[in-house]
Amino acid sequence: MTRYLLRRLGLSLLVLLGLTLVTFLLARLAPGDPAARWAGPHATVQQIEEARRELGLDEPLPVQYQRYMGRLLHGDWGVSIRTRQPVLQDLKRFLPPSLELVVAGMGLAILVGIPVGVLSAARAGRAVDHGSRLLAIAGVSLPTFWLAMILQLIFFQKLHWFPLAGELDSWTAIQHPVVDRTGFLILDSLWQGNMPALVDALRHLFLPALTLAAYPLGLTVRMVRSSMLDTLQEDHVRAARAAGFPEGWILFRYALKNALAPTLTVLALTFAYSLTGTFLVESVFNWPGLGQYAAAAVLTNDYPAIVGVTLVVAALYVSLNLLVDVIHAFMDPRVRVAMSS
Repeated sequence: MTRYLLRRLGLSLLVLLGLTLVTFLLARLAPGDPAARWAGPHATVQQIEEARRELGLDEPLPVQYQRYMGRLLHGDWGVSIRTRQPVLQDLKRFLPPSLELVVAGMGLAILVGIPVGVLSAARAGRAVDHGSRLLAIAGVSLPTFWLAMILQLIFFQKLHWFPLAGELDSWTAIQHPVVDRTGFLILDSLWQGNMPALVDALRHLFLPALTLAAYPLGLTVRMVRSSMLDTLQEDHVRAARAAGFPEGWILFRYALKNALAPTLTVLALTFAYSLTGTFLVESVFNWPGLGQYAAAAVLTNDYPAIVGVTLVVAALYVSLNLLVDVIHAFMDPRVRVAMSS
């Protein structure tokens, strides 16, 4: 298994290297002149040329990439053309709010989706099954921006239960300020025992997290239901039923354990995808996260930020895939034997 993990790590590094190359070239070849944006809207031709030399854009592309990778390996991710701040500093600022949002959305999807999927498989063909399948189809089909605005209309405009947008009310931020230690507003509020800020942050988090949870929720219900239907027909489940084990014990102890493996793989990929797929949710709810940062970088041809965001998301993809493989090995002895061979 150790040899397998080392081989996967080596392949993962090659994937990241190839991805940086492709993203770097695409960002460089995109329309627009980063040097003109760096120099400012009223810059002269001479100032734009000086900016091009300062940014290293006057060098051939292979030289630019070599220099970029050299700086990257030393912890220098470049300077954002749009914000004029180091990209790594921008990522440290915008990544935590997005992670907070994605973790909340995925957690909600898992907590609701797995029991609903199990219940749907256990009651296949009945009203509960039809209702859960309708929920799953709606979750994966509804446009994100439409769902976000509908939730705002219902829970803010009509019911006045949750705030419209943002991470924290202005009044709460003034009366109960939260010291930024980790970048995660909820964790910082908990760490400081700032309960008014914590409650307000959770209220602001609920609607965007619910919007983001719709797609993985539907996916989880469909994956768990499909896998459970197959698992419930296997011999060991039939033997457990013949032995008189309680139905709940059979569903959650025997069947669900085998049915979770493909669901975990899909959810891991969905988690990483959601980091950049949140820009619609973040735009509607004015959430200061990585999605908004990535969208603004693409619109302004901010190539250091584009490569930085791509590298972060790719690293998460690779890491989560590797983690899921390890979890599979512990859950399924057959996978462990295959890894060792």
